[in-house]
Amino acid sequence: MMNNIKIEEMNLSHLEIIKNILTSEFDDFWNYNVLKEELENKNSKYLIAKIDNEIIGFAGIKIILDEADIMNIVVKKNFRNNGIGSLLLKNLIKLSIDLNISSISLEVDETNIVAINLYKKFDFKEIGNRKNYYKNNNAILMSKKLN
Repeated sequence: MMNNIKIEEMNLSHLEIIKNILTSEFDDFWNYNVLKEELENKNSKYLIAKIDNEIIGFAGIKIILDEADIMNIVVKKNFRNNGIGSLLLKNLIKLSIDLNISSISLEVDETNIVAINLYKKFDFKEIGNRKNYYKNNNAILMSKKLN
């Protein structure tokens, strides 16, 4: 399955395609209006993963000066655990390097072991935490130097 996945830049037309399944098929953390604002922000860059014409995942960064903050990496529920998150993260890192970004950071829920292990696999280091960042859970801050 992995070799027929295409990664491309996300735009508003992609958002329109997935808007009715955003909360049911992906994740209820990112609603349509938040994503629309992100896509309209010139400092945000989003990618999608597609199989044939089906959007199966998306991921984005927000750029502040020469640093990027990963906003999300979301894979459609029935496509999880197939390496799509890794593929999206690898492409976010490549995009950041192409944009001369010096470091890339993120917050991850301390209970999200799958995501934490994904970031560690790509050499992200734990640099701190934020209390009660997610409803009742703390966030771990992770960062990776790119240059």
